[in-house]
Amino acid sequence: MNEHQEKVEGLVREFGGYWSPFEMLAALVEEVGELADELLKVEGVKGTGEKERLEEEIGDVVFALACIANYYGVDLLTALEKSVKKYRVRDGNRWKESDEDSEK
Repeated sequence: MNEHQEKVEGLVREFGGYWSPFEMLAALVEEVGELADELLKVEGVKGTGEKERLEEEIGDVVFALACIANYYGVDLLTALEKSVKKYRVRDGNRWKESDEDSEK
């Protein structure tokens, strides 16, 4: 477990322990919804927003995700590294400029 997950672990233990898996999933979904709402504001689609508030919402999503990861003993950084490798292999050619685009 990385140091950030350990901080989450300490706080959750201090507050009485983890919620059930589905309660944690519901909390994550709620936080993602709040992130979406703030992103709409920052992009001017739904009022106006501030980058600091967007950062806070991203932090809340990561916190909720860390709770789930900790519950199941998953290191978030290791999981992220594996995902980056997966996307690099799977989508490596997806974002490269095509011959047609380079001729323009």
